[in-house]
Amino acid sequence: MANIKSAKKRILVTEKRTARNKSIRSAVKTSIKKVDAAIAANDKAAAEAALKAAIGEISRAASKGVYHKNTAARKVSRLTVAVNKIA
Repeated sequence: MANIKSAKKRILVTEKRTARNKSIRSAVKTSIKKVDAAIAANDKAAAEAALKAAIGEISRAASKGVYHKNTAARKVSRLTVAVNKIA
């Protein structure tokens, strides 16, 4: 355990930030899984609705610094392409 006050604070801040980032990442993964499930079911309407929600989650994560903006753009792009491939 840290002895210096600033080191103790760093530990607390890191734990808090890690929990926040983990929660946001989990929400993004869940929304992506919903899109993938709709794609697997071949349900275009549900996939488009899930895609819209997933894009919101991903861009929120990018704006909070959980994901790099290029990572977020790549995820959105890949999901959009997958949804557009549904006949």
